[in-house]
Amino acid sequence: MNVTRRIRAFLGLAAALSFTVTASAGSDAALSQRVDAAVRTQMKDQGIPGVSIAVVRNGRVIKATGYGMANIELSAPVRPETIFEAGSITKQFTASAIMLLVEEGKVGLDDSITKYFPEAPQGWKSITIRHLLTHTSGIPDYWGDTEQNYYTKGVIDFRREYTEEELTRAYFAQPLDFQPGEKWSYCNTGYNLLGILIHRVTGKAYGDFLRERIFAPLHMDATRVFSWTEIVPNRASGYDLVDGVWKNAGSWMSSTVMTGADGGLLTNVLDLAKWDAALYSDMVLKRSTRDAMWTPLAIGTGSASAGAIGWFVADAHGHRILYHTGGGYGFYADISRYVDDRLTIVVMTNVDETHTDVLRLVGKIAEIYLPATRGANPVKDW
Repeated sequence: MNVTRRIRAFLGLAAALSFTVTASAGSDAALSQRVDAAVRTQMKDQGIPGVSIAVVRNGRVIKATGYGMANIELSAPVRPETIFEAGSITKQFTASAIMLLVEEGKVGLDDSITKYFPEAPQGWKSITIRHLLTHTSGIPDYWGDTEQNYYTKGVIDFRREYTEEELTRAYFAQPLDFQPGEKWSYCNTGYNLLGILIHRVTGKAYGDFLRERIFAPLHMDATRVFSWTEIVPNRASGYDLVDGVWKNAGSWMSSTVMTGADGGLLTNVLDLAKWDAALYSDMVLKRSTRDAMWTPLAIGTGSASAGAIGWFVADAHGHRILYHTGGGYGFYADISRYVDDRLTIVVMTNVDETHTDVLRLVGKIAEIYLPATRGANPVKDW
């Protein structure tokens, strides 16, 4: 693909400077142009400053493109290399780390968490590692569970730095919302505990363990644990949409909160494409382990998708999808793997999750490559 086609005309902040890094021939080129149009339309409709996407077929990137601004103040464009906050996409890596320890016999899925957290209340003895992985533990989510009390649950102070011991004491002081295994309720607290468990079992912080066992072997060189202070090349700035105007997202949360195993990673679409390719092989996890992670729970989630281990599972007119979103202040992202079609779509944006719908954007792209999924792709349910 020549330079004039790689560098698109400047079309304004909401749809500026599109860079395509992998060429597609024939019909893929026509589909690529339709994707560009769909993304720009969604950026305009949703008020998104910047978007990075990757489309992966059979483990090969067929389109990786940036649109709009990674930093509005500096007029810095989004590129495929641009790094965004992964948010809860982190959970699939935390879950994979736990499953690696399960494969090695160091952790048991049906072990009580009190084996690893002997200081936990007696009433938590029936909570297993499986419960933490599948959001069925009954532990209250420290973020809150409704838009009205989001970030105000009162379990921890979001501006304070905590040690791991202080965090666990705060979590263990909470009464359970329901008996373990009784129902499904999304729980960041459980994944934060899994990160601490990784540290206790391996002697390594969860981010170090991930780097050693997943990121380095897969050459995911851009992926790392969040930091407020370290220089991270190609990092995007995050934005809120306030009365229709972009504002810098508030950086008010502590490093403890921002670096947890429930949502503490930074990455880009190119690294997530490498991750996707590895999941079709035994490079990281055995086939039996991957199948176990992607088996939907019998307990319903109350939505069109079912929870599994580190992923959600959906069906779009017979096309099976493994996906997970990740969001927070200033960022919202999604990886959707149409596994039977061997097609994956990764979208990362730099506007807060309450003001954008990344699943709608992913769905519009999916419809271009898989028309039969139209109207049945996962949707934002809050």
